[in-house]
Amino acid sequence: MAHQARKRFGQNFLQDPNIIYQILGSIQVQKNQRWVEIGPGQGALTRPLLDKGVKLDIVELDRDLVALLTDKFSQQPQLTIHSGDALKFDFQALANTGAKLRIIGNLPYNISTPLLFHLLDNAETIEDMHFMLQKEVVDRICAGPGSKKYGRLSVMMQYHCRSELLFDVPPESFNPIPKVMSAIVRLIPHSQPPVNIPSIESLNKIVTQAFSQRRKTLRNSLKKLLNEKQINNLEINPKLRAEEISLRDFAKLACFINENKS
Repeated sequence: MAHQARKRFGQNFLQDPNIIYQILGSIQVQKNQRWVEIGPGQGALTRPLLDKGVKLDIVELDRDLVALLTDKFSQQPQLTIHSGDALKFDFQALANTGAKLRIIGNLPYNISTPLLFHLLDNAETIEDMHFMLQKEVVDRICAGPGSKKYGRLSVMMQYHCRSELLFDVPPESFNPIPKVMSAIVRLIPHSQPPVNIPSIESLNKIVTQAFSQRRKTLRNSLKKLLNEKQINNLEINPKLRAEEISLRDFAKLACFINENKS
């Protein structure tokens, strides 16, 4: 009996062979690389990855799918199946051989953002990531200052990694068919941070506060943290809104607040 997609897990199974071929052409798989697939579904990408000769770990929450995948790939010594929640999974433990991980997955909308940040907590063990996400999320990740799509997710993700939208994936490529367009994004963790900050927490604090009232100017949205003169002294226009501020300027604000906290 075929597995029925479960709404509570946000399951939409990739089934378009042309999209699968396009993904494989974009990710440059090489034999003996260490790959991790999150949410493999029914194995649409699992099979071609194994055919490339990689060592593959897959992480799947749905126990019925774990059973299906275990049966389907029982003769694959290069595959290890982990039954569990990717949000709680210790990805760093998979990199104990010293080889950096290459990660791929079709991520449900409801866990995509927290899962990305969970992975980036261990960015030093990751070579790159390729994810299928809602196009809206990919657009936000890749957006730059001045765009209405630019926000907290854009700033924080761009601190951690270089992002690139590879191509869009239409709803008809999935079963069941979702109501939204999807897209493939490539994320490559920076070898060195692009800006200096006191801590991730300090950057997150200033970015979250600035975008919590994104229609207001910085002098109003940040008035509980620093005043207009202090913003001006950092060579940042306090009359600008958060969506007009670069990562570098957010880093300046985070450094100032950290140095002047009471």
